[in-house]
Amino acid sequence: MIAYEDFKKVEMKIGTVKEAERVPDTDKLIKLTVDVGEEDLRTIVSGIAEYYPEPEALVGKQFPFVTNLEPRKLRGVESQGMIMAVAGEHGLAMFSPDKQVEPGSTIS
Repeated sequence: MIAYEDFKKVEMKIGTVKEAERVPDTDKLIKLTVDVGEEDLRTIVSGIAEYYPEPEALVGKQFPFVTNLEPRKLRGVESQGMIMAVAGEHGLAMFSPDKQVEPGSTIS
């Protein structure tokens, strides 16, 4: 278990996907370009390609992202966050606001 104080350190914001493409030479990775309400767009790499054979279907959609993780290189691409999703035996469940919200809206 983690303490509540540790959980409070996790920063989650709603982001709007601006671009989505497969990471070359991988089966699972999609590179997302995301507006999380900052001056610059973020690159976020996620292992959801098996659920989205056409990554372009993600463009324009909004999802929650963890935005204060240390950047990490995945197959040579720096990922600057993490999308929140649930993968299970029935496929992938993507969380999304029930209405359009401002990119960068904080999840609390």
